[in-house]
Amino acid sequence: MFHIRYRPLRLITRKSLSSMCLKLMFSRHVAFSQMWKSWFSSHSPVGNKNIILMGPPGAGKTTVGRIVGQKLDCPVIDVDDDVLETTWNMSVSEKLQDVGNEQFLEEEGKALLKFSASGSVISLTGSNPMHSAAMRHMKKTGIVVYLDVPIPVILSRLKSVKVDRIVGQSPGVSLKDILLFRKQFYKRWHDIRVLCGGDIAAEVVAEKVLDAVKRYQNSELETFISTRSSVAGRSMETDSCKYFSDVVTEGLAPDGGLFVPKRGLPKLTAGEWQSLIESTYIERAQVILERCIHPADIPASKLAEIIGAAYGENFACSKIAPVRHLAGNQFLLELFHGPTASFKDFALQMMPHIFAYCIPRSCNYLVLVATSGDTGSAVLDGFSRLHDADKQRIAVMNFFPEDGVSPIQKSQMIGYQKENAWSVGVKSDFDFCQTAIKQIFTNSDYTGFLTVEYGTALAAANSINWARLLPQIIYHASAYLDLVHQGIVPFGSPVDVCIPTGNFGNILAALYAKIMGIPIRKCICASNENSVLTDFIRTGVYDLRGRKLIPTFSPAVDILKSSNLERYLHLIANEDGQLVRQLYNQLENQGHFQLQKDLLEKLQQDLVAGWCSEGDCLAAIHSVYSTTGYILDTHTAVAKVVADRLQDRTCPVIISSTAHYSKFAPAILRALRIAEIKQNPLSQLHLLSSYSPLPPVHCGLLETLKKTGSEDHQVCAADMSMLMSRIETLIQNHFM
Repeated sequence: MFHIRYRPLRLITRKSLSSMCLKLMFSRHVAFSQMWKSWFSSHSPVGNKNIILMGPPGAGKTTVGRIVGQKLDCPVIDVDDDVLETTWNMSVSEKLQDVGNEQFLEEEGKALLKFSASGSVISLTGSNPMHSAAMRHMKKTGIVVYLDVPIPVILSRLKSVKVDRIVGQSPGVSLKDILLFRKQFYKRWHDIRVLCGGDIAAEVVAEKVLDAVKRYQNSELETFISTRSSVAGRSMETDSCKYFSDVVTEGLAPDGGLFVPKRGLPKLTAGEWQSLIESTYIERAQVILERCIHPADIPASKLAEIIGAAYGENFACSKIAPVRHLAGNQFLLELFHGPTASFKDFALQMMPHIFAYCIPRSCNYLVLVATSGDTGSAVLDGFSRLHDADKQRIAVMNFFPEDGVSPIQKSQMIGYQKENAWSVGVKSDFDFCQTAIKQIFTNSDYTGFLTVEYGTALAAANSINWARLLPQIIYHASAYLDLVHQGIVPFGSPVDVCIPTGNFGNILAALYAKIMGIPIRKCICASNENSVLTDFIRTGVYDLRGRKLIPTFSPAVDILKSSNLERYLHLIANEDGQLVRQLYNQLENQGHFQLQKDLLEKLQQDLVAGWCSEGDCLAAIHSVYSTTGYILDTHTAVAKVVADRLQDRTCPVIISSTAHYSKFAPAILRALRIAEIKQNPLSQLHLLSSYSPLPPVHCGLLETLKKTGSEDHQVCAADMSMLMSRIETLIQNHFM
């Protein structure tokens, strides 16, 4: 027997967690097949659970089920042969011809409702998932494994055999249409998914099924640690055993480090990636996130709801993140089709729903965020889309540099304020805002006071939160798959990516996609005149001494302290948290650190870097528009300039277009030499939209600015005690 356990993460004690870790340590010495057989044989039949194989016709459920049953030495049941035909005393095809499609589904469902088994491997029919009552009945008896086979592969398999037992077959209805229609039901019922691309052998699929069920049962393996945890502390310290739900809720590790998966990210095989080439963006997102989030934290069906809420209707382009050819071997990954017109929407349309699902119901949460421009409006919009009940227990406070964002960005942040979301301008720069939030999180006296006095906990929505990074991996992977689908590259051929980078989150997501199996050769880090990252990548020296932040046309990368760089250093340092802690203590106390030679060599295998001046940024916008009619925003222009200088043109380069040009209207108007720049943000957009040769401005952005009339926002001095006072006031006003 295997044990299905829905783990209430927040109720696990440190004592029980330590016990689980010890059990895990012991279990590593047990052979997998022996462990499974003991589970099936050492319990009474009453408690036994089933492995239930689900998938389309031609997925190989029957064959795979027999192999799995042999490996586990347990009964194997094929619903077609052992349940339906036995019940009806006729073949399935005869029954289908006799009663027709709709009645067949009803008769099939009734037969399954009367069926019971335990400790078995059960192969469902392709149409069983279309009967809700029957599937609810089956799901109670075990774990449902979805054999996800690409439709072209299924069509190829069925082409060579006579198919007369598929529900829905009729003149004028293609088999492809039937398979596409059924996908929604497989998505609804599966607990775990096994990707079965290409000509994969049934024996291999069976092993993948066992591996997937093993993963499902061993949620203790998928824990998170701090980038600053010691080598000894990583193995068994109770505090190091954090689950996905914990890190989403807590945001920042107690020692000031960032959470990372203890066992690293999952790696998909080439065949598994290739099975996603024909998939939609939402389908790719589902597969990738199922691999990265354990179902004990978020079940697959709930994850599908969250992904649907994030990307289903909120993006102006149906492709979500389309890839467009720019010129030569350069391609643009358009990441600005979300509601607030920047790449931050990809994470922040999803993260609030993940957060609301993971947090305990017994506590209120105030989400703090620091922004250099785009994050603020994306956070405010994302959390404002939660259900009313969630908005009553989750509020957001957004800190931004009062004079360090574009006028349109500021108007957005003011306009997106809602009953549970507020913006506060700080008389300083982004680095102060981000550092202040980190200090607040690590101030246990203050956070403890908020919890005891107001029943409110703090959480983070910056990319220091792991749930912010995961959705960004998807679009880097999807962009490569789109190039393969378009015939630009065969799968396996490398590409470079060029990303305008300030806080290192977006480029880190690309590096994570590479780790997961996407053939990215080099990640090109593009800086503006705040070139601390470029200098570091070139020299290994991270030096903030004497540096002052320079306001530029690309404010989202006007950053000197790059938070997510810490995660990457932890990765290339072989998870040496002690070294990472030492480096960041030195940065905090002395304003600089230097990588040792071997780590710098590792870093430079992944990364190259360059920076772009303000003049070159504007010139690139003008040049690209003159030659192609396309308008780059200022951040994408920075990346374009750096890509032109650094790419060797031996492979395609995907440039991340991180924002819509209309967010930075003054710079665009200046670059295109259109007219005198007006100060009112709405006037700037109207001027852009009235110039007919230009592509249209972002409609969502225009609508937001039209609504932004007399709305106001709070302004605060760069003082920690004042920020903390504002937080307390907000909590009193919203939750009390």
